Amino acid sequence: MICDTKTMSLAAKRYIARFAPAMTAYVGVLFASIWWIRHHDPHGVLLWLLAIAPALPVIAVIAIMGLYLIEEQDEFVRSTLVQAMLWGLGVTLAGCTAWGFLENVELVPHLPLYLVFPVFCGAMGVAQPFVRRRYQ
Repeated sequence: MICDTKTMSLAAKRYIARFAPAMTAYVGVLFASIWWIRHHDPHGVLLWLLAIAPALPVIAVIAIMGLYLIEEQDEFVRSTLVQAMLWGLGVTLAGCTAWGFLENVELVPHLPLYLVFPVFCGAMGVAQPFVRRRYQ
């Protein structure tokens, strides 16, 4: 989908204006923290801070998604987004639960928990056209 800023709602424009810097910060903080940890072998509080730092922009993105839901005035857009989020959440929860049981008996490898949010976003993205299609 191509973003047409002329037809985009004010809330959607604000969402993009917030989302882009948050994701840019995520990439920068992620690479910087990994580099620092690998090259400087930090310990104690500094290691804790460097390890948690990439989660902060992700938490910001979650808040930004919530703000968009609050600010979007078009009830149809808001409803379809909420439905896609629910499908994404359901797929993510079901997948993580099933994977966890398989992991528990060592049938599949361990996956890091930081992958849960990208899986949710991917599932939500896949769900969006199907949710919208219901109304066409």
